[in-house]
Amino acid sequence: MIVDSHCHLDRLDFDKLDLNLDQVLDSARAKQVEHFLCVSVTLDQFPSMLEKIQGYSDVSASCGVHPLDQKDALDKQRLIDLASHEKVVAIGETGLDYYYAKDTHAVQQASFVGHIEVANELQKPLIIHTRDAREDTINLMRAHNAEKCGGVLHCFTEDWDMAKKAIDLGFYISISGIVTFKNAVELKDVVKQIPLDRLLIETDSPYLAPVPYRGKTNQPAYVQDVAYYIADLKGISYKELATATTNNFYSLFNLVNKG
Repeated sequence: MIVDSHCHLDRLDFDKLDLNLDQVLDSARAKQVEHFLCVSVTLDQFPSMLEKIQGYSDVSASCGVHPLDQKDALDKQRLIDLASHEKVVAIGETGLDYYYAKDTHAVQQASFVGHIEVANELQKPLIIHTRDAREDTINLMRAHNAEKCGGVLHCFTEDWDMAKKAIDLGFYISISGIVTFKNAVELKDVVKQIPLDRLLIETDSPYLAPVPYRGKTNQPAYVQDVAYYIADLKGISYKELATATTNNFYSLFNLVNKG
């Protein structure tokens, strides 16, 4: 069995897919996907996201504000209140994105620090988004004791040096369908070096569908394609990759209800 460690079920365009949420999840379950982590990007949308997934015992939630959605100062108390819900197993996604938002560095950094503090307070792991902000991301993680709560650098596209620094802090590295893209040469080399006991897999659906679905709406079922590709890349069996990444998921997100 495998797990989709990062998806945005509330952002799927069900009309475009010609499927409803039950069908999307059933399609993934048929591909041996046994659990889904539905990830929050804003606090305002969190309640509606939670309502959509409330009835599914194999879907867990995170709570946080994506750096590209952090327009104003983080409301830490609201984050604490929302993230205290029993279905929430992680804080985020949070982090830094300097690629798209070059004029919001200070707001992003303050929000990231706030998320780390909440994660440590609630003892729930962090889901970190990082793009073109390698040094600041690691420095803030170190300065604010992110190793206490642990977490994952999701949809990782940076270099091995950054991956190793995060791993040295006890973090996991999650790989999406981007690794299947022809131009992801450096990422393929990074994946080969990530220790199996620090690796997670994800779709980040509805974004970044892997080959052979590139350009289409991504969905959790496609995490199996990511798993097969990474297993081949690392020269191990699919079963070994599936077992390791699933065990890693439950080890990191230890509040997940496996029911």
